[in-house]
Amino acid sequence: MNFLSDPVTFIGNWLTGLVAGLGMPKETAAAWVTGVAVGILPLLAMLWVLVLIWYERKVIGRLQDRPGPNRVGPFGLIQPVADMLKIFIKEHILPTGVDRLPYNLAPILAVGGVLGMWVVVPFSATVHGVDINVGALYIIAVGAIGTLGIIFAGYSSNNKYALLAAFRVVAQLISYEIPMVLALLVPVLLARSMGMNSIVQAQPVWFIVVAPLAALLFFISSIAEVGRSPFDLAEAESEIVAGFNTEYSGLKFGMFYVGEFLHAFTNSLIFTALFLGGWQGPGAEQFPILGFIYFFLKTVVVHFLGIAIRGSMPRFRIDQVMQLNWKLFTPIALAAFSVAAVVEKLAAGLGDAMRIGIHVLVNLVILVIAVLIGSRVFKARGVRLDALAERNRAAVKFAMEKSHDS
Repeated sequence: MNFLSDPVTFIGNWLTGLVAGLGMPKETAAAWVTGVAVGILPLLAMLWVLVLIWYERKVIGRLQDRPGPNRVGPFGLIQPVADMLKIFIKEHILPTGVDRLPYNLAPILAVGGVLGMWVVVPFSATVHGVDINVGALYIIAVGAIGTLGIIFAGYSSNNKYALLAAFRVVAQLISYEIPMVLALLVPVLLARSMGMNSIVQAQPVWFIVVAPLAALLFFISSIAEVGRSPFDLAEAESEIVAGFNTEYSGLKFGMFYVGEFLHAFTNSLIFTALFLGGWQGPGAEQFPILGFIYFFLKTVVVHFLGIAIRGSMPRFRIDQVMQLNWKLFTPIALAAFSVAAVVEKLAAGLGDAMRIGIHVLVNLVILVIAVLIGSRVFKARGVRLDALAERNRAAVKFAMEKSHDS
């Protein structure tokens, strides 16, 4: 093993040998190096947020016909650093009447829940935190901690707008976890394992090809679960000021900001591992550094799609968001998971090509049926809303005429 083919493992082995050479037992030296790596990974993830913020602001600026950051440093590269320094020196204000423990704990949970998901992400064939056999279940469980932080923030802030945002979080983010978990179960079913590295290794054909409907549902539900546009109702400034973080300032507000950007990128990492083959690619097993490059490039593409949606779509209403989930996404996710299980059982004796073809055909049939039913449901609701709006306009006109006559 040399540095160019697998630099992370090479450096780890070198550090272990260096520490063991100082008289420390080899097992203790390995544990010490692992502990240092555990401390470095969250630090790198937090610093990576600076790049994500600059990248996202630049992409959204181009989508909206404006330059984005372009004043501080070349191409605005130092703008996130300036913003970070500004947040560090801002005053910490503790509003009157807040519940101190959940109020101060909420920003930590918002970031810690996201960082916890990185533990099981396989970045290459040899670079991953812990390869546990319930990695997919772990991601769902730890990801919910961030949602809990938002609920804590809204509930403890002694602010009606923040409290309303917390209610919306309960209604929206937790609801969208249902189709997201059901969609996640499809690659688990296809790989016959909940270990993230095992799911990656089970994709000689990417699962986005085998189960495109589950991939689409997971992608959209993950955007809603993070609470980004067009599902950013928990912080709709036109209705509830800044939402759950209205009463936060300084570094505490910055931690929510970091948590959102990092969560969006982390969901792209998870999508890549579940549906795009993760680190797999030509020569990835012989040269793990190539696997890391493949993984990163796929993740950047997925993350770009999420940014494009955020920068180009208007915000939904809360009733539209909930209706979309319960009347469309959840039934489709249930159908996709159930049918995938049946196909896997019945097509077990067939060849891989036949089995994949049946999966793709069934996904297309479910998608067509869902589009037909969904168009009728939402069209009927649109007609009812138009009729209601017309009645409201007539009532307003009548009231104005009566007021004018009097």
